[in-house]
Amino acid sequence: MKKINIVKENRDYSRIIKKNKSFKYKDYIIYIDKKEPSIYRFGFSVGKKIGNAVMRNRVKRQIKEIVSQNNYKNDFDCIIIVGKGILDKSFSEMRDNLNYALKKLDLVKEQKDA
Repeated sequence: MKKINIVKENRDYSRIIKKNKSFKYKDYIIYIDKKEPSIYRFGFSVGKKIGNAVMRNRVKRQIKEIVSQNNYKNDFDCIIIVGKGILDKSFSEMRDNLNYALKKLDLVKEQKDA
């Protein structure tokens, strides 16, 4: 995932979470902020209830890898908050659940069959 596609500022996290409704699916809470077409950005939040810093960073790396495998539309900021139940899931379950949620929110570009 490119650095340009990551939400970094605390004020951006606060603005997106306060301004928008949440979408909950299994272990994920997702906030979407639609904006002018330019780029898409993702932010990730893993709370201390998940585990120590090693576990939290591991989950963030896995989520970033899942997100980087898709092509997205260019008009949104997205914050993904991970719940405690994520520790019981395998990587493939995490991928399937997150991809389903992102497709349901209409963020993923349609794949064109050749």
